[in-house]
Amino acid sequence: MASSVAPAAVEQENESDVRLVIAASSAGTIFEWYDFFIYGTLYAVISKAFFPADNPTLSVLLTWATFAIGFGFRPIGAILFGYLGDRLGRKYTFLVTVTLMGIATAGVGLVPDAESIGLAAPLLVIFLRILQGLALGGEYGGAATYVAEHAPPDRRGFYTSFIQGSVVGGFVLSISVVLLCRLFIPEDAFSDWGWRLPFLLSIILLAISLWMRFKLSESPVFKAMKEAGETSQNPFIESFTYPGNKKRIFVALFGITAGLTTIWYTAFFTSLSFLRGPMRVDGLTVELILFVAGFITMFLYLPVGKWSDRVGRKKPIIIGNFLTLILLFPAFWMMGNLANPGIWTAAEANPVQVEGPACSTDPFGDLSGTRASPCGRVLETLVASGVPYTIVKGDTLRLTAGGQDIALPEAWMNDNAARKVGIETALAARGFDFSVQQPSWPRALGIVAILVVLGALSALTFGSAAALLAELFPARIRYSSMSIPYHIGAGYFGGFLPLIANYIVAKSGDAYAGLWYTWLFVLVSLLVGLWGIPSGPPQDFTEDVA
Repeated sequence: MASSVAPAAVEQENESDVRLVIAASSAGTIFEWYDFFIYGTLYAVISKAFFPADNPTLSVLLTWATFAIGFGFRPIGAILFGYLGDRLGRKYTFLVTVTLMGIATAGVGLVPDAESIGLAAPLLVIFLRILQGLALGGEYGGAATYVAEHAPPDRRGFYTSFIQGSVVGGFVLSISVVLLCRLFIPEDAFSDWGWRLPFLLSIILLAISLWMRFKLSESPVFKAMKEAGETSQNPFIESFTYPGNKKRIFVALFGITAGLTTIWYTAFFTSLSFLRGPMRVDGLTVELILFVAGFITMFLYLPVGKWSDRVGRKKPIIIGNFLTLILLFPAFWMMGNLANPGIWTAAEANPVQVEGPACSTDPFGDLSGTRASPCGRVLETLVASGVPYTIVKGDTLRLTAGGQDIALPEAWMNDNAARKVGIETALAARGFDFSVQQPSWPRALGIVAILVVLGALSALTFGSAAALLAELFPARIRYSSMSIPYHIGAGYFGGFLPLIANYIVAKSGDAYAGLWYTWLFVLVSLLVGLWGIPSGPPQDFTEDVA
């Protein structure tokens, strides 16, 4: 059923009202993404508090798995709150989502650690991450739809780009709060209890967000539809039965979201674990670098959104995906050389080889009770130490660096700590540097510049996405239709990226191997986008726009 409420017939609000809409929606989006991202920002501390394990790689992977669980429930939140948003209104639906998010985030800060309550600790954290995922599934579609429906058509890309930049703003705020806590709380105390404060802060942010959003009015497009009696009776079903909508959802999922979400999480979270993990850069330094890069990047979304109002939504997205395919691997290679040049120089001069039977590793093997072979345990140690290696076939366990044997006493095979110390000591004598890295100012600024480039690629693919998604779908089912593909893509393609990318690295021993996950999704997005994203100047939804 086509809606008779034409966009041009909807009364436009004055400029000051629209500015309030943008400010309140953006602030709420920043706070809600802060709540969601603070978990990822503090992953190193959380892994020790809730997922302690003898194998540090397993501990980190379990933390990212719980991070992914929250994303996994985003599509369910999109269906639930998309239904409510299209039936009851945009404003009150995302008031509910922000409240749920704030309460769940504060709850993480109150959960006792695993040492105190055992298995109940990670189970409680998983439950709260599920609530966060449900809330976030309703937030983005609500905020994006709300702003898009308040914006004049010729400025929709620019106005909605504030919502896109606010996603990065939530990440920047999470790092800012962590940095402030580290500044005033000694390191031992921060690791013990200080890390909980950023989670508890969400209660204050929730109060501010609710105060701002209660001052807003309902979307003029939704009000017009409601007065005309044209709201959808079942937005979820209609999203898949409305003429042409299956193709639009496919394009939104694979042509728009698949690229933008994997680029975004690679730029900010893959770089976070890459620098702190295999590159061994000091944690505080990594947070400062990401703060500066994220703060600069946050403002790149606005000119992209404004540019899309002039040239159309397709061009920035296609350019961003194409450049990502070219620049992704070189950017991380350069970042690795700047972050820890010693370990890669040593790896080239003294390449590490592992030889032996059953020479493979499964980071999740400990969970199933499957004990790795002696060769697999050596690989686990090399992965945890950030040492690149190659595997050669052989019947006898052997570890070499630059062709020289490194002794592997039998006692090391059942003692993770002794094996780690022994192997790192032997490799250090051959030029490997296992100290915590503190890049010089020029190298640190170089890393910031690379992250800004990655952030710019994200801005190209993400800056106009909210406007494009709003224009793709009919107003009566817009909240649901844009939220479902967006959160499936962001929830599964993006949300599982840190887990899958880190797992690929752990299995392969190649710190850069996880980037192939991003590269393949961006390639799919480029091809589907070329085929399916509407070309030409931006336009409101019409039946012939597919």
